[in-house]
Amino acid sequence: MTIPQPRRVDVVRTHLEMRDISTLQRPRTVGDDVTLTREVLGAAEYRALYSAVGQSWHWRDRLQLSDEELDAYFASDHVNLWLLRAAGDIAGYFELQHHQDERVEIMYFGLMPAYIGRGLGGWLLTRAVEEAFALGAPRVTLHTCTPDAPAALPNYLARGFVIVREETYVEEIPAKDA
Repeated sequence: MTIPQPRRVDVVRTHLEMRDISTLQRPRTVGDDVTLTREVLGAAEYRALYSAVGQSWHWRDRLQLSDEELDAYFASDHVNLWLLRAAGDIAGYFELQHHQDERVEIMYFGLMPAYIGRGLGGWLLTRAVEEAFALGAPRVTLHTCTPDAPAALPNYLARGFVIVREETYVEEIPAKDA
């Protein structure tokens, strides 16, 4: 029996930032059944959300952390987790981290697969930027990479983020994800 081998892919990571909320380009509005709330999740709940949103895009970083590491991370005053709900169902989320240099980074941002293509991504990103600047950030940063959702980079640029640098590296995509 042959064991599937990981696939090596060239990846471009793009770093973006927004330095002033006045450059934020707001998208169309969303329905009244859409809500956004700041929440605290346990490690297992977060891991399930992270997996549901990021599985198609090969997100794995948070899956390597223990329950204790995740709980400690989310217990920090410098981390905020926001859940998007549509008609009561979790539709997506974003995670903000306030760094020592005062910038706020959108660490993770995404939608559940069933909600992609419904116009929620631009609205959710706008709210993430607004919440980041509300924390007193002089700038908001984020990064994306080529295995991420095809709409990610266009959404970031459409909201007013600018590319500050790019880097290329090789990543192994596990056979089960390839």
